[in-house]
Amino acid sequence: VFKNKGTLDKYIGDAVMAFFGAPITDKNHAAQACQCALESLDKLKELQVEFANQNLPHIDIGIGINTGEMSVGNMGSNIVQNYTVMGDSVNLASRLEGITKEYGVRIVISESTYNEVKEFFIAREIDKVKVKGKNLPVAIYELIANKKSTKDLSFLKVFEEGYLLYHQKNFIKALEKFEETLKIHPEDKVSKVFIHRCEDFIKEPPDENWDGVYTMKTK
Repeated sequence: VFKNKGTLDKYIGDAVMAFFGAPITDKNHAAQACQCALESLDKLKELQVEFANQNLPHIDIGIGINTGEMSVGNMGSNIVQNYTVMGDSVNLASRLEGITKEYGVRIVISESTYNEVKEFFIAREIDKVKVKGKNLPVAIYELIANKKSTKDLSFLKVFEEGYLLYHQKNFIKALEKFEETLKIHPEDKVSKVFIHRCEDFIKEPPDENWDGVYTMKTK
């Protein structure tokens, strides 16, 4: 967090909350948050090896990132104050962190964050969702890598073809594409999510007003 000019807000149980762009204004705050998330995963891999060598439990993490307007400053009373952020945009970031478990990914970013960082990072849209407590749907993206990355990401093109077919209600062909994605990248849990959905919709098609939006049941 500190390396990428972030502000460590608080520890919440097993979570860390941080924000970027305050108290010092920086137009690159969204990119800094994303770079922080990716570097956190690199560090996680090191810790997993270290923990395994000490026979400690395996740990994993999920990260949610959102960009938007929020209140920032000293919150509280004359007795207890905390320099922090509050607002709907903060709440959505928390919801996105919870969503990582649903899709088996480690970093989920909002559409607003994606629009800020798409020139610098590789991300894929993984769904359109209504998060708990919100009425308007939002597009969510998995943050995958920096654009300088040399990872083999050939599976992304096939997944995107399947994702487009899914939203066109062509569930049979979409299913084929998601299965093809798994052949290239067997660990892709997002494809497995959509395979199950396609199988369900092939058996029982959605109504004609279906807009492809998935409503989250949990936080």
